Amino acid sequence: MNLTILRGHLSRTPESRTLASGAEVLAYEVTVPSPDGTAETVPVVWPDPPTAGRALREGDEVQVVGRVRRRFFRVTGATRAHTEVVADSVINRRHAKRCRTAAERALAAARDDLAATAGSAA
Repeated sequence: MNLTILRGHLSRTPESRTLASGAEVLAYEVTVPSPDGTAETVPVVWPDPPTAGRALREGDEVQVVGRVRRRFFRVTGATRAHTEVVADSVINRRHAKRCRTAAERALAAARDDLAATAGSAA
């Protein structure tokens, strides 16, 4: 199972990229507090985002629901890796009810998946 829920602030304005396929991807950097009180910045990409995704700006508090992905690519003959979160949703925290609903839906799906896996193992 691969589920990630982040809550933090955008450390820069989203950057739009168009892939060779013609699909659009928005790239974000979300800064989240860590348990030791420091901050960690997490790269987030949102494939084919809705218009609201483009309206977010640096400093906005957001909630991201998605999954972790590690990509491998070659640069000057060397293999490199990049880890990022692929977003299913990025919601401005001003919309607290939508954030709660998205998180609850993702967690319920994860619980159902775990229950189904546990049931098939028995």
